[in-house]
Amino acid sequence: MKVLLTGGAGNVGSHTLPELVARGHTVRWFERSTTAKRRSARGLPPGVEVVWGDITDAAAVLRATAGVDAVVHLAALIPPAADEEPERARAINVDGTANVVAACQAQPTPPRLLFSSTFDVHGYTLDKLPPRRVDDPLVATDPYTEHKIKCEELVRESGLTWCIFRFADVPILGVRDPHPIMFEIGLDNRIEALHAGDAGLAIANALETPGVWGRVLFVGGGSSCQLTYREYLTRLLAAMGVEPLPDEAFSTAVYATDWIDTTESEALLHYQRHDFADIAEAIAASLGWKRRLVPLVGPLARGAILRLSPYHRQSGAKP
Repeated sequence: MKVLLTGGAGNVGSHTLPELVARGHTVRWFERSTTAKRRSARGLPPGVEVVWGDITDAAAVLRATAGVDAVVHLAALIPPAADEEPERARAINVDGTANVVAACQAQPTPPRLLFSSTFDVHGYTLDKLPPRRVDDPLVATDPYTEHKIKCEELVRESGLTWCIFRFADVPILGVRDPHPIMFEIGLDNRIEALHAGDAGLAIANALETPGVWGRVLFVGGGSSCQLTYREYLTRLLAAMGVEPLPDEAFSTAVYATDWIDTTESEALLHYQRHDFADIAEAIAASLGWKRRLVPLVGPLARGAILRLSPYHRQSGAKP
């Protein structure tokens, strides 16, 4: 099968690509040309076709779609960048998806389209009993969820053979720079994680599973990856050698996160191989030899992270 993969350099895409190659699929990797992505392209498996272009360029997307059997559309601008640049985010997320849909429709034999969405489209649900189900109401809470709801509509009404994955949170399996957005999630919010490798496996399996087409599916880590945000963050920080952060550093607001019902997707796709401990261990392992420096660097990192919290500053507490 010839597969067009957009957003292949991203967190989920970088784990989807090797799964597709391992199955013997011919992969066309469509990415915007940047220094970082050209560097990533040098490490791609042999046989992967690289096509440089912008998802907002309809002509480039049309060329990239020619002759493929399936499109896995992962390219998107996510929060916090989507909140900081809403117009650019809409151009990438909504207009870019419209370009993908139109390019698929224009092919003599339209390819199947797997679209990546998010469980955040169900809005604030902390007051409801979990888990969330795919037929729960859709409620936009920020530009990103507004975009994804619109994109899902475009895909469903396209006349194509489609599948929509609403992903749980997929942590990067490595150290990442902290951002103030981490403090905007109340610690009592429920959140479900998914190992990035399992996300890639679910996508690869979907392309070979007739039962997924025409369906919206929740894709998450299951019960072993369902936590409160307090536990989620504490365990991920611990994997990087950082002690727990104080409650007063966080907003008490509800956030668009929750536990989801993945019974159907797991029965179809058999992708849930990892629990949350595996996610934390992968992050710890990514430190390599730097793990030996954790006792020294951990307290400094904790202080730097706390300085990003507006709530901690307001409390007058010292990092």
